Amino acid sequence: MADPSSYRPKPGQIPDSPGVYKFRDEHRRVIYVGKAKSLRQRLASYFQDLAGLHPRTRTMVTTAASVEWTVVSTEVEALQLEYSWIKEFDPRFNVKYRDDKSYPYLAVTMNEEFPRVQVMRGHKRKGVRYFGPYGHAWAIRDTVDLLLRVFPVRTCSAGVFKNAARTGRPCLLGYIGKCSAPCVGRVSDEEHRELAEEFCDFMAGRTGTYIRRLEQQMTDAAEEMEYERAARLRDDIEALKKAMEKNAVVLADATDADLMAVAEDELEAAVQIFHVRGGRVRGQRGWVTDKVEAVTTGDLVEHALQQLYGEETGDSVPKEVLVPALPDPVEPVQEWLTERRGSNVSLRIPQRGDKKALMETVQRNALQALGLHKTKRASDLTTRSRALEEIAGALDLDSAPLRIECYDISHLQGDDVVASMVVFEDGLQRKSEYRRFQIKGFEGQDDVRSMHEVITRRFRRYLAEKERTGEWTNGENASSDGASADGTSTDGAPLGNAALDGDTTGNAFAGNAFTEEDGRPKRFAYPPQLVVVDGGQPQVAAAKRALDELGIDDIAVCGLAKRLEEVWLPHEDDPVVLPRTSEGLYLLQRVRDEAHRFAITYQRTKRAKRFKASPLDEVPGLGETRKQALIKHFGSVKKLRSATIDQICEVPGIGRKTAEAVAVALAQAAPAAPAVNTATGEIMEDEEVGASGTTTGSPEEPVSAGASHERRGQET
Repeated sequence: MADPSSYRPKPGQIPDSPGVYKFRDEHRRVIYVGKAKSLRQRLASYFQDLAGLHPRTRTMVTTAASVEWTVVSTEVEALQLEYSWIKEFDPRFNVKYRDDKSYPYLAVTMNEEFPRVQVMRGHKRKGVRYFGPYGHAWAIRDTVDLLLRVFPVRTCSAGVFKNAARTGRPCLLGYIGKCSAPCVGRVSDEEHRELAEEFCDFMAGRTGTYIRRLEQQMTDAAEEMEYERAARLRDDIEALKKAMEKNAVVLADATDADLMAVAEDELEAAVQIFHVRGGRVRGQRGWVTDKVEAVTTGDLVEHALQQLYGEETGDSVPKEVLVPALPDPVEPVQEWLTERRGSNVSLRIPQRGDKKALMETVQRNALQALGLHKTKRASDLTTRSRALEEIAGALDLDSAPLRIECYDISHLQGDDVVASMVVFEDGLQRKSEYRRFQIKGFEGQDDVRSMHEVITRRFRRYLAEKERTGEWTNGENASSDGASADGTSTDGAPLGNAALDGDTTGNAFAGNAFTEEDGRPKRFAYPPQLVVVDGGQPQVAAAKRALDELGIDDIAVCGLAKRLEEVWLPHEDDPVVLPRTSEGLYLLQRVRDEAHRFAITYQRTKRAKRFKASPLDEVPGLGETRKQALIKHFGSVKKLRSATIDQICEVPGIGRKTAEAVAVALAQAAPAAPAVNTATGEIMEDEEVGASGTTTGSPEEPVSAGASHERRGQET
């Protein structure tokens, strides 16, 4: 526990101007990012008597070992920089909202020649129109199924579209009238894009005008006695009205707004957002966060607005945002939202009428979400604490291991040997810090030697980071163990970019000087309190030997053997046997199983790439399209190998220089062994083997992730 007075800036050193500040711990990892209208006043509040600080703030300042800041011109710039740094450094003491699910969106790919309607999740892409988010993907599909009758926009994948264009036959939707079939030229690209624009307009809430227009067309058709056309228009109107019924009318027709409500207690907070477009609720989403710092409701709202609109621009930011409490001060946030939208945005608390009534509904959803979250996780919080305490007691550690790293080796009969490193912090997965290794020091199957290499490489980089930041006093020792002076490790793995030269603590930077490389969670500079290896005595001994060779003696090591789930310690002849009902054993098993899953996934990926390898892969500048063209023209790699350069040049898109490179690559590559169809056992002729070098049959029986070791054979 650090004393805040040890790193408190000197009087008069902190500027009295807007800015953003960072607290770092002893490992130079950023643990908190904040902004201030006056850096001097805000930072001074952290260095008062510890007894007067909020418990969470007190924990943060005693965990920190330094503070630094960046001066900016305005409070809006401070807000933007704070958001950027929180995204970059992922500080442990900042409010971080966790989506309770990955919400699906209805997306229209307007960036394609023939726009496509589909369900999308994850990060938003440029040139794609998004509607939602929705609670369930089936809700999107139901809505789209109704609207395709009126707006027959393409919904098929690129492969189906190209196949239909090649064969000249549309898919089933084209035959039943739910696709305008641009793949076979029934409509031009301009007509299809106009359909997509009308679809987007309807989803954006501009429904009344369109339905009135269809009703007028239906009336005109009936008057002209075109009854079949009138009947089709009638059915179209019914389909549109049915789709509209799925989104209840809650506000006036022209209202575009997001309503945000917060439910909180001393430890956690839940945020619910309703997206209202055209007066109808078009989407809903929710977040939950641990209150790791002393925050008000206004602060929670500000952080939620940053996460909600930090990557959005234009119409994705609504004209009106209704919140339960305003950030203090509210002007910079409102100005920031206005910049994101490109026009004025109103940020306010609803006082009366329909908007206040809808806000009460959103608030009830937030309370329900917090209650459900606590039902799921209340026991987890207690259980995780108990598990870490049990591990500390069983392994005779000084304190609970808040950061645990686990390593596993995976291979298939000695081929494609890889290793995984998974990280658990406070008993929870930290997937952003997972790492994968290729074993480089030797070939063949030797789990003990592989474990020694992986531990050495990981902690060699840790020592190199300590040496670079000045924490490692014995620089000669660090270099002798594999960290060279040029910032690379002797095994060839880059150590990352160096940070800015000079003392950064307590200084105000200008321009881009605040973009330090150190402190990011993606680095190896943050050490664990416990290293877990998948295995027994030999693997534990190898890991301990690697740490001893590097001069590291403050990191505990243990191993978890699969057979009897025994915990092995270095230099101990007998294992530690935790009770089967122990929460500590359960946590170690989860850590070990996650490392095993991550390692096997990587190993299978490498193996699949090796099976698909082809001599043509070595030809520079030869992409997949031209590879397939060569195989299609000659029929097989064998016939391509025997072709002359002039014959290869006959393939469309292949010039003489490329043809010469293909001929050289195939001449240098050894002919592949006879391929065997594993389903029948027969030897395949070369004509049946594709460009990837694999047979038409499966090279091996696929094994699910949960399959037993007996089914995997020698795969570990």
